Amino acid sequence: MSDEVSIDDFQKLNIRVGTVTKAEVPEWSHWVIKLTVDLGEEIGERTIFSGIMKFYAPEDLTGKQFPFIVNLKPKKIGSEGDFSEGMMLMAVPKDDEETKPILFNLPEVVPNGTKVR
Repeated sequence: MSDEVSIDDFQKLNIRVGTVTKAEVPEWSHWVIKLTVDLGEEIGERTIFSGIMKFYAPEDLTGKQFPFIVNLKPKKIGSEGDFSEGMMLMAVPKDDEETKPILFNLPEVVPNGTKVR
């Protein structure tokens, strides 16, 4: 079992639903997809990288809604000086590099920026 966190720790995470408006593989990449995500009026548009290229193509993601953590510190990704401004959430049946992560599929469309709790 992993370390327990308090409800206060969990509440520090800002998890929102966003729509992927653009997904592309950067020229330098062999493992990440660069996502442009609409997170609604309050947050706006963000660039978020996800290391799922081995399992998904950009067209699998474009136009779909997923949950994202939006209050992580930006992280430099790749050689072009791009920063990832969040993290896409997904289910990981087995925590290794060979098992396909499962993307969340919302049964209904919700407004971009909707909070997840």
